[in-house]
Amino acid sequence: MRGATHARWAVCAVAVALAATACGSEGGGSGDAGAVLSASWGDPQNPLEPANTNEVQGGKVLDMIFRGLKRYDPVTGEAKDMLAERIETSDSRNFRITVKDGWTFSNGEKVTARSFVDAWNYGASLRNNQRNAYFFGYIEGYDEVHPEDGGKQRADTLSGLKVVDDRTFTVALTQKFSTFPDTLGYNAFAPLPRAFFDDHDAWVRKPVGNGPYLVDSYTRGSRMALRRWAEYPGPDKARNGGVDLKVYTDSNTAYTDLMAGNLDLVDDVPAAQLKNVGNDLGDRYLNTPAGIIQTLAFPHYDDAWNKPGSAKVRTGLSMAIDREQITDTIFRGTRTPATDWTSPVLGEDGGFRKGLCGKACEYRPAEARKLIEEGGGLPGGKVTITFNADTGSHREWVNAVCNSINNALDDERACTAGPVGTFADFRGRITDREMSGPFRAGWQMDYPLIQNFLQPLYYTGASSNDGKWSNEAFDDLVDRANRETDDATAVGLFQQAEEVVRDHMAAIPLWYQNGSAGWSERLSGVRLNPFSVPVYDQIKVG
Repeated sequence: MRGATHARWAVCAVAVALAATACGSEGGGSGDAGAVLSASWGDPQNPLEPANTNEVQGGKVLDMIFRGLKRYDPVTGEAKDMLAERIETSDSRNFRITVKDGWTFSNGEKVTARSFVDAWNYGASLRNNQRNAYFFGYIEGYDEVHPEDGGKQRADTLSGLKVVDDRTFTVALTQKFSTFPDTLGYNAFAPLPRAFFDDHDAWVRKPVGNGPYLVDSYTRGSRMALRRWAEYPGPDKARNGGVDLKVYTDSNTAYTDLMAGNLDLVDDVPAAQLKNVGNDLGDRYLNTPAGIIQTLAFPHYDDAWNKPGSAKVRTGLSMAIDREQITDTIFRGTRTPATDWTSPVLGEDGGFRKGLCGKACEYRPAEARKLIEEGGGLPGGKVTITFNADTGSHREWVNAVCNSINNALDDERACTAGPVGTFADFRGRITDREMSGPFRAGWQMDYPLIQNFLQPLYYTGASSNDGKWSNEAFDDLVDRANRETDDATAVGLFQQAEEVVRDHMAAIPLWYQNGSAGWSERLSGVRLNPFSVPVYDQIKVG
């Protein structure tokens, strides 16, 4: 996702936030370097192609099997060089990138400049239908390889990418983008081996990357076995023998398996167990700030949610939600009512504005009823909140949100919950634009930058703009911010863009979410990074 030298704006804020709670358990022993741990997981929406994965479950695996030009520090979130030896520019528009020598993929193939250029061209191509194609949009020639007007693809490769030699390539952008280098830790920009192109179907069945783990086996809907790659050349070698990711369709079942000794790690303690987790696990439970916000998105492609008065209806629904009560009674201190569309981990210097949402994010039943009536009423007289029921304790909070709305509107049928069995199915329906009302749209940051909470979600045509909201004023402010080289000015422009989101209530912010994890006595060194994902390679077993 776009942005990132500006990630430095928030690094200190993230470090301070994480210091407020334990980052993890270091443990005392060296562990068994060959032992394998088991962890809960949810099936990804798509095959694990880097440019086609923009959700958490698939992202977990990509973080284990790939390393890119940059990597986000597991403590601070700062973008640091990984495969990049140098990224040079004199004008913030033309970049010369030198790849470190000595890196290979787990099949023995050397990682070269061509490994990146081929991967980026593949990701950008319209015919490959990659979810993250949008992230290559600032590279010259994108309009030719991925026309956004419904036209035919007119080129196979991005004209802004050129291989200079085995270890060097250049990137030409369509505009100044001073923060471009630090976006390159995002998985969409990962390199790909020739095996990906030579036998794509085989690669999808068993992905080959260049990270500390390799895929041993994968049975969709059941399990992925990852094993330590002994020849991995990076500095962050795995301290365990591997990770077995087990698919669960209910986080409570995963927790039960943890308590029964059938699972080593859960990274999403279910709401129903929060009252017990302290007694159950003691110091083997972690609850720490993370860059996550939970929202309700809307299908702006549906005329019922995109007509005059719709913003009032959405704002009225926001006022009908008692965030304080829900976070207190269900989440027991692991969520904080949201007052903007970003995250407190950014800090004020990084763009977080406590209270930006104002009374629209406060529980005001009378005003909620008035606004919804002025906006023409709920489409069809009621709303159904759609969510995936397999992870995240979503059933509990969606039911609570509906109860709050029904109480506020004095209508027990105004809101109902619409569960979808699996995350993959839920994401598929969103991608196919099958939503007819509000739906769960949590966001986990890719790097600590206000841009990352706004552009991917609300910019016209952005890869994670699931509701297809579009606003020219918002887009213009984001474009101006991305061209800006002064940090404070850029943050101010992004904040103005966020005000546009607020004024239209493009999505309803619910609460900021902590990362949580619980683990067995077999493990030590467990920690979550600022994105709330376990740092699997640092976990010791035994």
